[in-house]
Amino acid sequence: MNFEYSDEQQQLADSLGKYLASHYDFDTRKAIIQSAEGCSAEVWGAFAEMGLTAIALPEADGGFGGGATDLMAAMEACGEALVVEPLLDNVGLAGRLVARAGSDAQRAALLPGLVDGTRRLAFAYLEPGRRYETAPQTTRARAANGGWVLDGAKSVVVGAPLAQQLIVSAHTDAGASLFVVDTGAAGVVLNPSRTVDGQRVADVSFTGVTLAADALLGPAGGAQPHIDEAVDFATALLCAEAVGAMTYANNATLEYMKTRKQFGVAIASFQVLQHRIVECVITTDLARSMAILAASQVDQGGDPVARARAVSAAKVKIADAARQVSQESVQLHGGMGMTEELKISHTFRRLTMIAQRFGDADHHLERYAALT
Repeated sequence: MNFEYSDEQQQLADSLGKYLASHYDFDTRKAIIQSAEGCSAEVWGAFAEMGLTAIALPEADGGFGGGATDLMAAMEACGEALVVEPLLDNVGLAGRLVARAGSDAQRAALLPGLVDGTRRLAFAYLEPGRRYETAPQTTRARAANGGWVLDGAKSVVVGAPLAQQLIVSAHTDAGASLFVVDTGAAGVVLNPSRTVDGQRVADVSFTGVTLAADALLGPAGGAQPHIDEAVDFATALLCAEAVGAMTYANNATLEYMKTRKQFGVAIASFQVLQHRIVECVITTDLARSMAILAASQVDQGGDPVARARAVSAAKVKIADAARQVSQESVQLHGGMGMTEELKISHTFRRLTMIAQRFGDADHHLERYAALT
């Protein structure tokens, strides 16, 4: 397997990295998080202009027909900058579900706006009390008057406060199904909040929400394979983002060790601390290899079991690596590593959240074992 990015992938990452370095420094990011929206329309427009919102969508829908491997280098750059704009959730989850399960009319209505940055989507699938389960149970939709009536609740829907439409998973008589729901529809209530790492999320309730027949995304009862594939795709991208955040943590920690002096010398000269930072660098490189493996397996399609095994194996490694690197970086910075003013503390929070999202290490170990 080739573990190097292609020239095109690296060029995209370099362009994005230059943009983020000049327009998304740490102070700018803090201002964005503290704003009412918690997301920058200017940055989102720049992402669309660079093609980030189009890379993984089919050419027939205005995209470039790429896959997870084509977005990996860009996701690493986002991880280094701790980008809070929900690129993964729009493109890797909601947009992918529309592209895979939607009709021609649904794709034509939703995807062009996603490509040009004028439309935001979010995928609502987690349910209260059901942790990492992707199959809908408590959210239900019943056929009525030629359409559907939706009831239930979803938890921690990333990007929901900014989305015009939600892609909602619900249980029907036929099984797991997907619906396109306007966030402003009668009976839809969003309770927005901010996560510890600066992401804007919302708990969403649906009470007697009336939907037209064409709100159903794909056939009734046929959604679960699409949901599993999209979550695996997004997990592979999340692993790449984690690698970027870990790379920043290692670089920032090493730079601090070169300038922080104790007993009259830089602490980088202490052999025991050298061993610790080297272990973090090695761990990050191993995590990058697993992330690339997961992305390539997702892009191959075909056997869903092989895809799920590769993604779970990568997520276990990423979760363990994120914990090790984030904790070591904070410890090597000393007390100031936990201060609000230092970016390393925010990197610690982001890596902690990444380790939990789409399933923690224990969840994916169980999944991997069940697929063996």
